[in-house]
Amino acid sequence: MPIVKSKKSRRKWIIALIAVVVIAIFGYQYWKGKQFAVPKGIAWGNGRVEAKLVDVSAKEALRVKEVLADEGDLVKPGQVVVLLDTVTLDSELAEAKASVAAAQEQLAVAQAAIARRKSEIELAKIEVGRSENLVADRAGSQRELDVRKMTLATTSAALAEEKAKLQGATQEVEVALANVATTQTRIDDATLKSPILGRVLYRLTEPGEVLAPGGKAMTLVNLQDIYMEIFLPAAQASAVKIGADARITVDYEPDRAIAGRVSFVSPEAQFTPKQVETRSERDKLMFRVKIQVPSELVQHVLENVKTGVRGIGYVKVDESAAWPRWLEQGLVSGNRAALSEGEKTNAPTNAMAESTASTP
Repeated sequence: MPIVKSKKSRRKWIIALIAVVVIAIFGYQYWKGKQFAVPKGIAWGNGRVEAKLVDVSAKEALRVKEVLADEGDLVKPGQVVVLLDTVTLDSELAEAKASVAAAQEQLAVAQAAIARRKSEIELAKIEVGRSENLVADRAGSQRELDVRKMTLATTSAALAEEKAKLQGATQEVEVALANVATTQTRIDDATLKSPILGRVLYRLTEPGEVLAPGGKAMTLVNLQDIYMEIFLPAAQASAVKIGADARITVDYEPDRAIAGRVSFVSPEAQFTPKQVETRSERDKLMFRVKIQVPSELVQHVLENVKTGVRGIGYVKVDESAAWPRWLEQGLVSGNRAALSEGEKTNAPTNAMAESTASTP
């Protein structure tokens, strides 16, 4: 009998111990849930860090000479990323410059002719004056005076003709210079430069390939336009104001928040996309809300910014609401910016490739 009682007693202690552990686990989970509870007046939704995509394209059909940036490279505004072959354009430029030289020579000839005609007119005026004095003194003939007046009139007409030629020569020079400028612009356009501060997402061409007009050479991620889009039900979305304070957290570092602002609230309802999960039922219409990360914040951490990373966006729907402590500790804002490098896998790139950046 004592042995049976001992076994029953031990079993009771084990059951009691298991009950205590279960209660402790549930209690800890409840306490942790309270610690990270979202207070009233703050809406939240799942999303991912995104950025607008910018294509670097050829303006006309040319052969690729050299590609100066590879996938993953950080490029600055104005940095040369692709060089196109401009041998044909260089020949056209040389021809256009030769046309400028010829037109300028014709302009110089026209100017010299005008100067000569002006001198002839001055001489003809002097001779007319002398003939008039001789006729008045009865020392010259009227016929000679008439001839000299005719010569003056003919020379004046010739001057007008030379001025017309000068105007034509001037226009030819302007046309030739315009052709040079046009050809030079085409040559300049053959040097493809990055229009933004960004990172190369796709390298779409190789040396030797011929790009069609408008053909894409590279796709860049615009690091000056980082944002997260979340989807909120109508009741919450209607209370969100443009410029409202917001926070972003990412899955790999949930204890660090990034400060942001609401830059866009969709005026039209839409179904929640499949890749975004919310606590609302999927058959309810949701409104897209865009949380913009300030560009000055991103400037400090360009090397570590990763797009496509999943996270959660928090938005104030009530201006009087206070951010919870866990969204204020380690807040990334201003000069304190310090985004983590994020996941070291291909998932961010793949996720970014799945989406096309939207422009509200």
